[in-house]
Amino acid sequence: MAASDRRDGAPAPAAWEISTLANGLRVVTTPVPTSQAASVNLFIGVGSRAEERRVNGVSHYLEHMLFKGTDRRPDAITIAEAIEGAGGVLNAYTAKELTCYWNQVPYDMLAVAMDVVSDMVRHSKMDEVEIERERTVVQQEIRRTHDQPGAWAGELLSRAVYGDQPIGWSIAGSLESVAGLTRDDMTGHVATWYTPQNSVLSVAGNVTHEQVLELAERHLADWAGEDPPAVVPAEPGVAAENVQVDVRDITQCNVAIGLRAIGRTDPDRYALTILNNVLGRGMSSRLFKEVRERRGLAYSVGSGVSRHQDTGTMSISMGVTAENMREAITVSLGELRRLVDEPVQEEELTKARDYGAGSFRLGLESAMSLGQRAGESLLVLGEIEPVDEVVRKLKSITAEDVQRVAARLFRPDNLALSVVGPRADADELRELLVV
Repeated sequence: MAASDRRDGAPAPAAWEISTLANGLRVVTTPVPTSQAASVNLFIGVGSRAEERRVNGVSHYLEHMLFKGTDRRPDAITIAEAIEGAGGVLNAYTAKELTCYWNQVPYDMLAVAMDVVSDMVRHSKMDEVEIERERTVVQQEIRRTHDQPGAWAGELLSRAVYGDQPIGWSIAGSLESVAGLTRDDMTGHVATWYTPQNSVLSVAGNVTHEQVLELAERHLADWAGEDPPAVVPAEPGVAAENVQVDVRDITQCNVAIGLRAIGRTDPDRYALTILNNVLGRGMSSRLFKEVRERRGLAYSVGSGVSRHQDTGTMSISMGVTAENMREAITVSLGELRRLVDEPVQEEELTKARDYGAGSFRLGLESAMSLGQRAGESLLVLGEIEPVDEVVRKLKSITAEDVQRVAARLFRPDNLALSVVGPRADADELRELLVV
């Protein structure tokens, strides 16, 4: 059992309990007795960065296929009806380092939810006819991303930051790689990565740990497999081709600036969260005030952070006209430089700390969010950090911490840029990064 003591008289945050089945599957339950829901999340520790170039996109394609029928539920409609007929919803997602299959049902339908997700992951037929039918669907998803300039700028930024290595490739793969994927590629992927030792079952809501364990034993205790291989570490530094441009006849430039950042367990991760809040989260952030409110250069502008096992990305994104693009990039880089050169004043820092702690807490208001956090944390970190401990660390960040991390990340050799829009020249844009 894990929970943290409260000294302020407030109710303790939801506790969780963790057990490990004999086959190595970790099971975590976060009870929320007042909830009407049960959120069931089965995490598999594999995503696109575990793929080779020829099979890039297989993790994502396979995620689609596990909804297409099992021996007991022969098609996608039957699977969907099992959950929706219970009043619930179901879906899945693939990331660079994990895949998650989830459903959420009224709490008295927990047994159905556990049965369905276990059946999908362990007994998918992966019928050849369905694979061919879904191939077009996956390729349409790739085309949709390409046709959305903002989303495509994000894909290009990943290339600009990481270059030609798995962590820099698209999660969905390319039209060409998806065209070449076979059933053998998928079944081989399942045999290698879809093992109990490489998975976490996380259930949150109006449930007990004993209920969840009993169902896990019933559906997953005989699941077997080998330990998964290690993922190749990311190569250091931003890519040599650190500026990626896609010139299009559209009215706006979609711009993304990226820096190689830090991994999930880096001690500076809390300071980076506060730095990002100061820089570009919300309408009181520096980027919003300077780029939009004072200069009127963009409608939307902001920054974000993504963390992986051994690396990460900090990014700034905005949409501007071609005439304003250079100024907007220069101003944004100037705000990064200011974080290096000047300590954040106490009033602004206090707001950034409170915003970070508050938004973190508010993001854990549902059974779904609690189940997702517990499962992902246990899978990728091997532990779940108590909510109050995270809040304490966020609120302990000093101006010196923020300035030190800014200096660590904001260097001329650690900048990348992507642009999708009219009149974008890679060589001219590269000159802007020499700061």
